[in-house]
Amino acid sequence: MTGTLYLCATPIGNLEDITLRVLRILKEVDLIAAEDTRNSIKLLNHFGIKTRMTSYHEYNKVEKAVRLVEKLKEGLNIALITDAGTPGISDPGEELVRQCYEAGVPVTALPGACACINALTVSGLSTRRFAFEAFLPYDKKERARILEELKNETRTILIYEAPHHLKKTLAECRQALGNRRVTVCRELTKLHEKKQQGTLDEIISYYEETDPRGEYVLVIEGKSRKELEEEKQRSWEEISLEDHMDIYLKQGMDRKAAMKQVAKDRGISRRDVYQALL
Repeated sequence: MTGTLYLCATPIGNLEDITLRVLRILKEVDLIAAEDTRNSIKLLNHFGIKTRMTSYHEYNKVEKAVRLVEKLKEGLNIALITDAGTPGISDPGEELVRQCYEAGVPVTALPGACACINALTVSGLSTRRFAFEAFLPYDKKERARILEELKNETRTILIYEAPHHLKKTLAECRQALGNRRVTVCRELTKLHEKKQQGTLDEIISYYEETDPRGEYVLVIEGKSRKELEEEKQRSWEEISLEDHMDIYLKQGMDRKAAMKQVAKDRGISRRDVYQALL
């Protein structure tokens, strides 16, 4: 019979956050695939878990996943753990899960700690809708493209960052997104956990005087829909009514429908559009 892949969430700081079910599965499986075995051995030793480990990380994720899937197909049960938090969230676990589905291998997740969800819930910002970006790309062009896409994002934005890149990322977010409200979460669930809320300008000013330490999650307020609509209206006002009409007429709209859409874009009445065009 085919084995099962268990995605086991591990603590992001406080070891007491591990679940009883995860502890049981880590003891029962045949093999634990860990992002960093040197880091994970501390966790296993703390809870007296003797299960054999193998490394599974960003630099071997494709070829190692092939071998792990073969073991699963032979009937072995495998637990996947990351350095901290939930496997598959900003780590190579997604590749192993993908290959398991292709091979018809069962996958199940054991819920637990996740830094982005922890940060969102304590941020004081809207939690109903959010966009998770994990770590921004290192490539300059790709990084700029992502930030440009986030410029008009109305959902709450979550970004992971390391201490040595924090100041640069804050400055880039300020330039791309404007002076949004932000909650900076540091060292979540650990001894020196800290949540700091303010505008991006205020947080940038704080870190001009303070050296960043620990791991960070930035929770950034989304753009309000009202602000987005006002910006759209201002952009339409930069072109003439005639050019505005031409955009929709060239798309195949009849004149009446085009006038209605122009009026909606500009926040004016259709009568005003009609009279201006006359």
